[in-house]
Amino acid sequence: MILGTLMFGTFMSTLDSSIVNIALPTIRRELNAGDSVEWIVLCYLLTTTSTLLIMGKLSDLVGRRQLYITGFCVFVFGSLLCGLAWNLASLVVFRVVQGLGAAMIYAVGPAIIGDTFAPQERGQAMGFMGSIVAAGSSAGPVIGGLLLGKFGWSSIFFVNVPIGLLAIWRAWTILPASPKLTGQRFDLVGAALFLTGVTTLLIGLDFGPETDYGWDHPLVIALITVGAVLVVLFVLWEGRVREPMLPLSLFGIRSYTAAILAAFCGFVASGGNLFVIPFYLQQIIGLTPERAGLVLLAGPLTLSLVAPLGGYLSSRIPTRWLSSTGLLITASGYFALSFLDSTWDWKDVVWRTALISLGFGLFQSPNSSSALNAAPTAQRGVASSVIAFMRNLGFVIGIALAAAVWYSARNRYGLLHSIAPESATAQLMGMRSVYLTMAGLVLTGAIISVTRGKPGSAPSEPVFSDNSIAGTT
Repeated sequence: MILGTLMFGTFMSTLDSSIVNIALPTIRRELNAGDSVEWIVLCYLLTTTSTLLIMGKLSDLVGRRQLYITGFCVFVFGSLLCGLAWNLASLVVFRVVQGLGAAMIYAVGPAIIGDTFAPQERGQAMGFMGSIVAAGSSAGPVIGGLLLGKFGWSSIFFVNVPIGLLAIWRAWTILPASPKLTGQRFDLVGAALFLTGVTTLLIGLDFGPETDYGWDHPLVIALITVGAVLVVLFVLWEGRVREPMLPLSLFGIRSYTAAILAAFCGFVASGGNLFVIPFYLQQIIGLTPERAGLVLLAGPLTLSLVAPLGGYLSSRIPTRWLSSTGLLITASGYFALSFLDSTWDWKDVVWRTALISLGFGLFQSPNSSSALNAAPTAQRGVASSVIAFMRNLGFVIGIALAAAVWYSARNRYGLLHSIAPESATAQLMGMRSVYLTMAGLVLTGAIISVTRGKPGSAPSEPVFSDNSIAGTT
């Protein structure tokens, strides 16, 4: 019952993150937004990514059930406001509200699974959650297109209200009390450094590939530099404060650190692939947006089928071997895509994309379960949020890295062969370079994964408040 409740909430929040993209052209036209329409997506991503760790720590302090339900209330309220937005500025502000609620949901969900299930069952539970994430990503464009055609762009936000109220009622009646730490203060300085640093860094990484700016633009350089300095200051502060927002002792747990680093490599590659493949499908082999969207469904559909299998196998095969094998399969898929050509048709892309998702489905659930098993119960909320943070950060860095590799490789090829960088031949060479880079990244993740060693027991767990439930069932 608890897993079903979490799956329902995860499907809804994942659906919302993918349903908006299809409505962007309509919103741009009806709100006269121009190119600034990208901030509807960007502000949501920035908000969730920069607050995930904060929400994870809060869940350890106030209890995961309380924060999860609060997150859904904020998310539903933000959705209502988004549907009522009257211009681009108001929609962006309301998307920030919605993103705050989503961050609470993303950060707390895996931690509740960790509290609910025994270690040998967590992998299978995480597998079902991975399947739901893939299903939400697949259904978003389809449901969004239907709502957009019948009821207009506001309906993609209004639909969250009745469904969200049902999810809140389910969570209120089903989710049990959760462990909470007592006698600890919230690290306000650390939270401020992290929020400001990550937001600044991500804006710089997002602006870098754009033609209006470029990596050598003074604003981009300033944003990335300031963001990196603030993140370094955050790490230094966390190492000296008595009650840190992010306990650095977590990274002293070898299996946990290996799991999040391997996941980061995988998500960077995923972000790069999601950035490049639509351009290849539409600009190089000439598919319509509708057909390109159907081709891109191969990845999420495969992942939704394989993720539960990966979770099932995680209790029977050591994580280091199962996750590492999954990453090797994923790396082979990216390597196969590095041979892309203008003579390919949709079938050549589908099986390679499915191969990538097959490997990632075998990797993701056991890897996340391994990380949660390694973390102390008292720090499971923040440990869970680090995993979610690595996913979002990986996507953003992957897009920036793919753009940098693609543009530099095509420009170099065009210069050497005296052809326009925008030509199909030069574009293909740039895309091939991206997939070779992504294959190398995932292979690096596989090496990190296999060196995680045998799973060990989590450090001793602290005493919780009298009215909380400690441990697992």
